[in-house]
Amino acid sequence: MTVSLLGATEIRRLAAELDVTPTKKLGQNFVVDANTVRKIVNAAGVQAGERVVEIGPGLGSLTLAILETGASVTAVEIDHRLAERLPQTARERGVAEGALTVVDADAMRVTELPGEPTVLVANLPYNVSVPVLLHFLETFAYLERGVVMVQAEVAERLAAKPGSKIYGAPSVKAAWYGPWRLCGTVSRQVFWPVPNVDSLLVGFERDETPRGGEDERRRTFAIVDAAFNQRRKMLRQALSGLYGSSAAASAVLEAAGVAPTARGEDLTVDDYHRIALVQSESTPVPIA
Repeated sequence: MTVSLLGATEIRRLAAELDVTPTKKLGQNFVVDANTVRKIVNAAGVQAGERVVEIGPGLGSLTLAILETGASVTAVEIDHRLAERLPQTARERGVAEGALTVVDADAMRVTELPGEPTVLVANLPYNVSVPVLLHFLETFAYLERGVVMVQAEVAERLAAKPGSKIYGAPSVKAAWYGPWRLCGTVSRQVFWPVPNVDSLLVGFERDETPRGGEDERRRTFAIVDAAFNQRRKMLRQALSGLYGSSAAASAVLEAAGVAPTARGEDLTVDDYHRIALVQSESTPVPIA
């Protein structure tokens, strides 16, 4: 049986049935255009037989587009009403038994995923997008790639390169896991309700070899946070709080091959990692 996607009429009917009023707090701008959800799935390169995790499936428009490919989906939904209704929607639209698993939980608290999915696909609200993505990349090492639709500002920051005005801590932390790229635009008109911001698709591919272990990651992220908490300041000054003084910070930076006069926004994730690897018994980097 062919999977049929949801249109604007069906989505509004489901929302009325569940007494769901899209709220800014939860980022519930539902996608009502079939071509758009297919575009997201195509950008992610989802293939039949793959296991995909979707964060925040809502009423199921993107979920069905993923399932249409023959992939299976683990959907993580924080709204109990939506989580309970989604399996019924899938059955009504022709989804095969067993293809969809729903996890009724806050994505930030999830530590296990049924089926160990390798692909992440999602439509994420502005206020949780970066923390959720970093949590999933940190927690689920089997995630190999993904595409998410987020507010344009978030997508551009995730994919930003060193030296650009929008390059920041999220850019570095995301790059720890692998390269990110912008991979598509999304019209405001495909959402209900229509948002007052633009959205973009941003994708990632996890590096085949991990950059470092958990201890190294935490140390690196602590340095990144310190560097960007005092943006546009020289690193020897921005990191003085971590190392006890500007002189001590300079010594660590020089040992890592980084100029003490450099600024945080000019460094790559590899630069930050090298700094984290330089250890001193007298000036250890605290692990956040």
